[in-house]
Amino acid sequence: MSQTKKVKVPGTKPNYLYSVIGVMLVLVMLGFFGLLMIQAQEVMRFMKEKVEVVIELKNETSQANRDEFVRKISSQAFVKNGTIQFLSKEEGATMLQEEFGEEFLKLDMPNPLFDVLTFNINSQYLQENSISELVEPFREELMVRDIYYQENIAVLISKNLKRIGWLFLFIGLFLLFIAIFLIHNTIRLALYSNRFLIKNMELVGASWEFISKPYIQKSAVHGLVSGASAVLVLIGIVVFIQSDIPELREVTNYQSIGVLMLILIILGIVISAGSTFYVVNKYLRMRVDEMY
Repeated sequence: MSQTKKVKVPGTKPNYLYSVIGVMLVLVMLGFFGLLMIQAQEVMRFMKEKVEVVIELKNETSQANRDEFVRKISSQAFVKNGTIQFLSKEEGATMLQEEFGEEFLKLDMPNPLFDVLTFNINSQYLQENSISELVEPFREELMVRDIYYQENIAVLISKNLKRIGWLFLFIGLFLLFIAIFLIHNTIRLALYSNRFLIKNMELVGASWEFISKPYIQKSAVHGLVSGASAVLVLIGIVVFIQSDIPELREVTNYQSIGVLMLILIILGIVISAGSTFYVVNKYLRMRVDEMY
């Protein structure tokens, strides 16, 4: 009794390994740019919130009035939590002594300093408002002698942030276009060897949905694998950079990075499945003589 041998037809199985790796590399490139964009925004936000507002108090201000004023400042939504600090004129004199040495106290002059309150402003309030619009109403308080802040620095940071935002948006859209193009061509080449099988299935009566469904499902799984692999690579990059530059941990938005990772996985699935659907239907629309 003779045994029937299975004959493998060469070139009928798409090479999905290269497709998965290619999609992963494209998503890593796109994700790395996304990380740079998130980090740049966080650095700008950090710099904005480092701009300090200094309120100088009159000498006759009582502690009760000062405490009431502190409560009023802390109730303002634009004031960053935990940044309000009080510095007495005696502490200020001590700091000047440390800066200029003992000769500072030998001038035999009364303390020229004043008690001050300092605080920082939440960055989101500096998107549309200037520092003066936020803090100048405090000048009307009877206990306030003067208010100091670096308005020009905050404005400069805001302008630079907008410029960087538009630049990153343009580059991001360009990279997204390249990513879609590269992923589509990678999948098209992977399915090229199956074009005759796809067409033959149609010729024997199979519906387009029946033909394309297994390819799309398999491509979606491969897109998931590519996206998850890209996420692991990017996490490794983030951990490596933070271990080398620990200061970056202070200005890292892990929530935004998590959203970016999720978007990359979804992009891998959607673009892979969408490109597969397009390629399979393209072969189904072609005549047999056009496939050679």
